[in-house]
Amino acid sequence: MVADLSQLVKAYDVRGVVPDQWDESLAELFGAAFVQVTAADAIVIGHDMRPTSPALSGAFARGAAARGADVTLIGLCSTDQLYYASGALDLPGAMFTASHNPAQYNGIKMCRAGAAPVGQDTGLKEIRTLVEQWSEGAPQPPASSTPGTITERDTLTDYAAHLLALVDLKAIRPLKVVVDAGNGMGGHTVPTVFKGLPLNLVPLYFELDGTFPNHEANPLDPKNIVDLQARVLAEGADLGLAFDGDADRCFVVDERGAGVSPSAITALVAARELARNGGKGTVIHNLITSWSVPEVVRENGGTPVRTRVGHSFIKTEMAEHGAIFGGEHSAHYYFRDFWNADTGMLAALHVLAALGGQPGPLSELVAAYDRYAGSGEINSTVADQAASLTAIRSAYSTRDDITFDDLDGLTVTSTDWWFNLRASNTEPLLRLNVEARDERTMTVVRDEVLALIRT
Repeated sequence: MVADLSQLVKAYDVRGVVPDQWDESLAELFGAAFVQVTAADAIVIGHDMRPTSPALSGAFARGAAARGADVTLIGLCSTDQLYYASGALDLPGAMFTASHNPAQYNGIKMCRAGAAPVGQDTGLKEIRTLVEQWSEGAPQPPASSTPGTITERDTLTDYAAHLLALVDLKAIRPLKVVVDAGNGMGGHTVPTVFKGLPLNLVPLYFELDGTFPNHEANPLDPKNIVDLQARVLAEGADLGLAFDGDADRCFVVDERGAGVSPSAITALVAARELARNGGKGTVIHNLITSWSVPEVVRENGGTPVRTRVGHSFIKTEMAEHGAIFGGEHSAHYYFRDFWNADTGMLAALHVLAALGGQPGPLSELVAAYDRYAGSGEINSTVADQAASLTAIRSAYSTRDDITFDDLDGLTVTSTDWWFNLRASNTEPLLRLNVEARDERTMTVVRDEVLALIRT
């Protein structure tokens, strides 16, 4: 097929509808281009449970092998399991998944050896250019005179062992935990990682099914954790965990069925990672995480560094600062001891260790890390995003207690509140996040900004 990759190649990955936007022939070209851009003589490939994933990843492998690269197929895996393989084997990697997108989608998340990110500024632009040229008939470089080999390898047990070596769970009190895998890859990884731990596991939707028969595998949307919340209450469980489709993100529900904000989890894990490192270290957080995060980092001896939203920015800052940990409001958690890559599973193990290491309920434990009132992310359809941002800046520029920040979108900060407005890269949307010292102030600011945006 002649490719229009403008809607397929995103900022950090490849993602689109199969076969309308891409198919196996394009996947094969992506495999060849990936090897050429990374100059790899060997790579590792994994895939999720979507019906189209085995064929697409197989085609990518053929394209890579034709260029002379030896290919290791690790088969069904979570995205962070692929990052583990890339780090442990020191190989560039490709993960076939569309994360939380609906069943008709699929995609590729690519990384260099050691799980280093491949995004628009780190190779993805060059990969796209090659695939476009080749799909339009431009001659490809001649195939290697010695094609690469394609072999299979199971990394699940080693992945679990690596994570469990980073968090001590042997001495925790027994916990009852409900896990909603959303028919995604958590159903593949959780049984192996949790095996032998003092946990009473209540599995929910562990059957691998890329058609997502029960609910979307996107726990960021509140409607998709309703079943988990109900089951936690029905079981009298200590907590609930929800993984997204490729199981690289993890959301937490407390014993009351209430969602725990990813900022509170970021602060909790940051405190634990700083303790592991003698009370010293840098922690990265994006600009939409709560005020609680840098406060907790400083209180525990660490240095907080604020960055833009997006995993490529976080991973770059992690590497530049030698950071021990990083967290985002979207429940992506990054660890130095996991090649600076994100793993929701390791964050979940930290929550289990923290909860099981003391007698109180999770709601009391996280209260110390959840200090402010947040709106969550609110989207508004806006035709001219730049004009709207200019109007918002103008509306607040007459106030004495206001500061402006353009690190990522527009952040407006006052004594008792802040809000951030960011334009979507792919849709005519403005994304609003508000935080304040109390619920009433947050509501007033939220409604005021939304009225300005929507009129």
